Amino acid sequence: MTDAAVLTAAQARALHLAAQGLAARPRRRAGKADLLAAIKRMQLLQIDTIHVVARSPYLVLFSRVGPYPAQWLDELLAQREIFETWAHEACFAPCSDYTLLRSAIEHRDHHWAIRNARRRQAEHGADIARLLAHVRERGAVKAADFEREAGSGTGGGWWQWKDEKLWLETAFALGELMVSRRENFHRVYDLAERVIGQVQPDWDSATVATDLARRELLLKSVRALGVTQARWIADYYRLRPRLRDSDLDALVEEGALLRVEVRGWQAPGYVHRDLAPQLALACAGRLRATHATLLSPFDPVVWDRERASEFFGFDYTLECYTPEPKRRYGYFVLPILVGGRLVGRLDAKAHRREGVFEVKALYLEEGGVADEALAQSVARAIDDCARWHQTPRMTLGRCRPAAFARLLKTQLAAMR
Repeated sequence: MTDAAVLTAAQARALHLAAQGLAARPRRRAGKADLLAAIKRMQLLQIDTIHVVARSPYLVLFSRVGPYPAQWLDELLAQREIFETWAHEACFAPCSDYTLLRSAIEHRDHHWAIRNARRRQAEHGADIARLLAHVRERGAVKAADFEREAGSGTGGGWWQWKDEKLWLETAFALGELMVSRRENFHRVYDLAERVIGQVQPDWDSATVATDLARRELLLKSVRALGVTQARWIADYYRLRPRLRDSDLDALVEEGALLRVEVRGWQAPGYVHRDLAPQLALACAGRLRATHATLLSPFDPVVWDRERASEFFGFDYTLECYTPEPKRRYGYFVLPILVGGRLVGRLDAKAHRREGVFEVKALYLEEGGVADEALAQSVARAIDDCARWHQTPRMTLGRCRPAAFARLLKTQLAAMR
């Protein structure tokens, strides 16, 4: 395959979704190894704590591998298959990338988490050193271990909770502490040597040259995206500056990247050389995106608003941090992926105790065909997600267009 390859918009979407592990419905029930493979394919798995439905990292994996026991992700962390780091934002990444990401921290000094950590280290270095000495002597800690009891005055900790939490986070952001495991999704911090050191004895001495680390992260980004424009690449790992096409000339000339044309794009596309076989299939029309599933708001497919708009014509903004009166669609709105397109979005809540999966509102994109076939695909995506949440009963609130509600309810009823 040469850099003269030409893709239609649909073929580019199929290649993008295939690289992300979202092109087709899983063919078999997932094993724990499939979760790790999915994380390695994406390179990063963003973390968020909102849990009106499953917390985002669990949901991102479900979209790709299907139903699985949620504790598997926690076990991968505790078993040192993955680790937590600041990358795009707070993310899980494969432990095999630890040295690379540690070596690239200078390229992310502009990131708010790293920038703030360096400032706090300069201002409170002695306090942070005391905390590290405490962890070294007594073992792993949670932020709550230092929380003062209400009304106790001095309490049982050294500091007010706010300071302690900030210092833990500072040491974590700068790599002195790592997350050993999570308990009820709360971080348990320990010394890096006792976390990554269990699986990488040279964790503190192995390095990747700064320029090479940046190059490798850019190539990983392109591979994860399948096909991408130059200006989207750096943001995957929150690198700067945004790339121009001329910045990629050397990588194209050496064959690390393939420059392609995507019809409808005003700029060239780029494909990692490892995906040349998939690129050939896409160009031949033999790579199809058929999966129907719900996506997390923090899914890599939609975390770049500009990219989601270019690929899918889908304008997506996370509204959970927007005051309720200003929200257009809802608090935690899940994009709906069907057959290579983002066909709509729904605001959902899993009432686990009652066993109810509530679809508060569902909105289809304008211009789509709201027919029985679409209703069947959307119903399957909702039903799959509801069953995984162990909320088998479903309720449907507002629906736009309103006529789609009847078709959707009929299909959902047929799946009971």
